[in-house]
Amino acid sequence: MNIVLITPEGPTSRTGNRVAASRWARILRGLGHRVRLAADYDGSPADLMVAVHAWRSAAAIERFKAKFPDRPVVLQLSGTDIYEYIDSDPVPTLRSMELADRLVALNDLVWRVVPKRLRPRLCVIHQSAARLPHPRRLSTRAVVVSVIGHLRDVKDPLRAAEAARLLPATSRVRIEQVGRAYTPAWAARARAEMKINPRYLWRGDVPGAAVRRVLARSHAMVISSLSEGGANVISEAAVAGVPVLASRIDGNVGLLGADYPGYFSVGDTQALACLLQRFEHEPQFVVSLRQALAGRAPLFRPAREIAAWRRLLAGLCV
Repeated sequence: MNIVLITPEGPTSRTGNRVAASRWARILRGLGHRVRLAADYDGSPADLMVAVHAWRSAAAIERFKAKFPDRPVVLQLSGTDIYEYIDSDPVPTLRSMELADRLVALNDLVWRVVPKRLRPRLCVIHQSAARLPHPRRLSTRAVVVSVIGHLRDVKDPLRAAEAARLLPATSRVRIEQVGRAYTPAWAARARAEMKINPRYLWRGDVPGAAVRRVLARSHAMVISSLSEGGANVISEAAVAGVPVLASRIDGNVGLLGADYPGYFSVGDTQALACLLQRFEHEPQFVVSLRQALAGRAPLFRPAREIAAWRRLLAGLCV
């Protein structure tokens, strides 16, 4: 098939949506299809459109369906689609969902916010991750806790740094953060935090290889988002065997499972500080996190993601 894969431009090529779209392009090409990545639809012929983000891709989906009404659209629902725009700007978001022949979710709980009439179109494809290229090498001088994600409001990015400030003076926890600041204000906040918080280091936007090196030396990882569609960094941590401390939101619970022991309430700095202290001082807690994560890791194998895309395309009968 000739597939056009629409992924709207973001402030960096390393946004979650852009990284996911690039991986899907490789998967679809590996399945024998021709794939063209584009930020918008220019009217060129295609047998199938795969669109990332219902709200941002709404115009592209409209144009494709107007030109080729009998050709299918597969729509990946982003976190902002399902946990923000479906309420704040529902008309284009729901219109995209109505036009799509298949809806792809990245976590197991997305069905809760998809209208009942559209749930038969919904399938879950967990984002996969490759194993780290080298064995993990953990610091013996500090308990390194990584925060991997761009600095923007929805990520609540400084929550781990603020929690680390509450730890006892004897704590060896160090927060290492990578990710681009979406605004000058966020960059200023991160720099200010480094000045007052000796346990916090922000490295800025770094290439994927550097992100994997951070993960490889991390004892644990924090994801403190207010909402998520299904963060690939959880897949990467699970496959690498890096325990996760996560905000209790559908996007995280839908990947880690309801019984995962490492949750804290959204925005609860004290609760996260308690988890960090337990991680540092309670070996059995660390074991429970690792065991729970190991049980989820098979969901994120590349072969499983490839098979899911193969099944989805076969079901479209194009």
